[in-house]
Amino acid sequence: MTEVTHNLEKQLFEFSEGEFQAYLGYKQEANEMVIYTTQVPKELGGRGVASLLTKTALDYAVANGLKIVPLCSFVETYIERHKDYQDYL
Repeated sequence: MTEVTHNLEKQLFEFSEGEFQAYLGYKQEANEMVIYTTQVPKELGGRGVASLLTKTALDYAVANGLKIVPLCSFVETYIERHKDYQDYL
């Protein structure tokens, strides 16, 4: 599986495979990472791409001392299932 790249300028975590691209979008505001969307095309669906994007983004937030603000329902559900991140909300 291809790795996730962090496009700091566009505030996106990106995953590409062939012509298909998935991404997680966020806005960094002061000490918060506001995650507003996770988009995965159907061609990449069902392979854990959204989870990989989410884990990468959350790990980045934790490593950089950012409070996580999940506005995206996928990310909210991911955090509910991965309790380690709840202390950073």
